[in-house]
Amino acid sequence: MFRSHNVVTRIFDRQISSPPPGAAVHYARRFYENLVPNFTIYEVDCPDHLFRKFTDDGQYLICFSRNHQKLIVYRPSWLSYSCKGDCASSCDLPPKAGRFESFFTQLYSVSLPSSSNELICKDFFLYMESNRYGLFATSTAQSPEPTPVGGGALLSVPSIETITFHLLRLEDGVVLDQRFFHHDFINLAHNSGAFLYDDLLAIVSLRYQTLHILQIRDSGNLVDVRAIGTYCREDDELFLNSHLQNINETTVGCFHSGLKQRLLSFIFRGMWNEETDPTLRVQGLKKKFYFHFQDYVDLIIWKVQFLDRHHLLIKFGSVEGVVSRNTDLHPAFFAVYNMETTEIIAFYQNSADELYLLFEQFYDHFQATSRNSYTMNFVSSHSNNMHAREQLRCVKNKASSSLQLMNLQFVKKMLASLPSNCQSQSPSPYFDQSLFRFDEKLISATDRHRQSTDHPIKFILRRQPYTLKFKIKPGPEAGCIDSRTKKISSFLFHPFLPLALSIQQTLYLQPAVVNIHFRR
Repeated sequence: MFRSHNVVTRIFDRQISSPPPGAAVHYARRFYENLVPNFTIYEVDCPDHLFRKFTDDGQYLICFSRNHQKLIVYRPSWLSYSCKGDCASSCDLPPKAGRFESFFTQLYSVSLPSSSNELICKDFFLYMESNRYGLFATSTAQSPEPTPVGGGALLSVPSIETITFHLLRLEDGVVLDQRFFHHDFINLAHNSGAFLYDDLLAIVSLRYQTLHILQIRDSGNLVDVRAIGTYCREDDELFLNSHLQNINETTVGCFHSGLKQRLLSFIFRGMWNEETDPTLRVQGLKKKFYFHFQDYVDLIIWKVQFLDRHHLLIKFGSVEGVVSRNTDLHPAFFAVYNMETTEIIAFYQNSADELYLLFEQFYDHFQATSRNSYTMNFVSSHSNNMHAREQLRCVKNKASSSLQLMNLQFVKKMLASLPSNCQSQSPSPYFDQSLFRFDEKLISATDRHRQSTDHPIKFILRRQPYTLKFKIKPGPEAGCIDSRTKKISSFLFHPFLPLALSIQQTLYLQPAVVNIHFRR
């Protein structure tokens, strides 16, 4: 049924009728079809910072200095001005509107690195909304020479001398706690090496193949909960050491890690239960388990995420895949691990149709948003939005109609996003695919740099009358003079205000072109 898009009519309808149970937020978000960032100020006069993102509650804008030494935090405000007569849209904006300070107020600037050799990782930031704590990371450069291997470290994995995680209270910039990792390697790009769920933090040590589970207390302390890898239970090390006098050193060196032992046992039991006939069972184990035994032993942890407070989704792969930029070429496996019982409860290859079916129907469960995060519960996905689901099915049907190999590659490509990067999507209602339609090749809710274009990105109403509501154009208003220069763009949308930043930059470290898009 056609409904009026007039905002007054919508307010009146809200007063005389109520939405169905459980749909109040979705009905309220339809007001964003009227409240759009319909005006752009091009080439804003702003500090030469690296703009990271808005926090999920919209209270702060996180930025870093160009030399990767300082954290600068702003609070979003709004342009206010007065004019003579009718302040209609035709009235010119005052000169101060072209300044960054008219829209954002700097709260503080704080230096994070504890030494001159450390730099802030500009792609890493996690936000704990319940306490308004921010987690940042600094690190030294990757060691060019091989470092001594000890304590079970992998020689083929690069080493970084010092990696430091800083827990800050964003209200005033006070550093509450720090956690250091020495001669280790943690993938900090796009939050890949860490995952925050409620007050639990998982950090993946790739070099030492250990999952560090920490708890962020209300007091601002980082407390060790458990370390999963060599040992799975808190008393495993004590138990083994108490029995070492009965075992020679050569035998001890042949032990697999606790997590690897549980993985091998789960794979063995699964193949054992496939057959009831003893002869067929032995033949099956020879072909499927013992023939590939060394391949299973050589698997290492790539990535991890929380599914809930007790279960982890762990991605395993080859050593070559850790240092490779394209992991699609390497085989990968997924395991679901229960931290309380220390059991592997599921194991899939990255081409498994069963896992893809779960990914397609229950994608939101793989995002594992914190219970305290309100806005993140409404990010569009193919498991909660019919339009996103239809797009996925079109791509899937094209792959299914072609060769079986193409369908296999499609499943691998879809599952390559697992485990999910923590807090990697914008909760802005303008990315709600039930409200607006836009070109996802140019812009999306996912936090990624994209190839810049001189053409504006259009946001069109998903429902009648299917009109163009607003445009987002990165870069100068007249376009770039040198079309040969490669440009990339990033977009920072406020979680609930009609406010966005578009940042266009070249690869030659020139100052970025920042545009502010807002509702006038």
